[in-house]
Amino acid sequence: MHIIITDAWLARSQALHLNGWKLMATGALASVVLMLGAIASYHWVFLEGVRQGWPGFASVARLVHQNELDSKDAYMRANLDAMARKLGEMQARMMQIDALGERVAGLAGLNPAEFKQDGSGGVLIADSSMGLDDLMQSMDRLDDVTGSQVDWLTVIESRLFDQKIQRSLVPTEEPVEGGHIGSRFGFRIDPITGRRAMHTGLDFPADTGTPILAAAGGVVVVQQYHAAYGNMVEIDHGNDLITRYAHASKVHVKKGDIVRRGQTIAEVGSTGRSTGPHLHFEVLVSGVPQDPKRFLEAGENLARAPSANGPLRR
Repeated sequence: MHIIITDAWLARSQALHLNGWKLMATGALASVVLMLGAIASYHWVFLEGVRQGWPGFASVARLVHQNELDSKDAYMRANLDAMARKLGEMQARMMQIDALGERVAGLAGLNPAEFKQDGSGGVLIADSSMGLDDLMQSMDRLDDVTGSQVDWLTVIESRLFDQKIQRSLVPTEEPVEGGHIGSRFGFRIDPITGRRAMHTGLDFPADTGTPILAAAGGVVVVQQYHAAYGNMVEIDHGNDLITRYAHASKVHVKKGDIVRRGQTIAEVGSTGRSTGPHLHFEVLVSGVPQDPKRFLEAGENLARAPSANGPLRR
């Protein structure tokens, strides 16, 4: 396309040569300029009309403003309703946690009634008039309940941990895995003298070298050779409770060692006053021999309790 521009005052002409790309770019630029000019003119006329109070402009402005307010209110209402539903779900979950805490408290030997607050709550069903203030108050109450639940569950955890520690220090683990009892606690005919005598522990016949296991966690307080007991180990479990393991062929711990329940501490043998390879196992409370069978049976009952009897109830 050729465009000739003539300037009569200067008495000269100039020719412009426009190809397809230049025409398209010029058209696009002109469209953008016209659109921006139209938008600017509209806003200037509209704002000027509202400011000057021209007829009809005020009502249009109120209508536009009201539509904006309605849109914002609908957006806020939708968000409040969504938050209210979520809060209701959280409250329902807290009720489940509360019920679970009561059951676990029974296992810990605690009375949940001592920690529960005044009864209130339930699933939140928000009505259409629920506002932001109501929602914030409900969230504050839920925060208070959550804090008390954390304290309550912390107490339960502490009690269960104490019980676990206590159980781990009570000799309820069999000192010879799968072993059978040869000679029981109490009076018997002594195998060496043939006379009636007190047997202060349990004998577990086993092959030489069979592992001897700690019946509970504790500290080794004696590791020595004794004329009657042979190679002997004593473990202190606290609360004046001691276990004794005698006639060992080999010992794997020394005085002062900390041992855990079920740890191998020695091997079965026939050292000391013995007629054959076996473990002589004793439990002493305040230095007085007790029947170890009572402790081992307590451990068996404890292991069977959850599956046989189910969870304990208040």
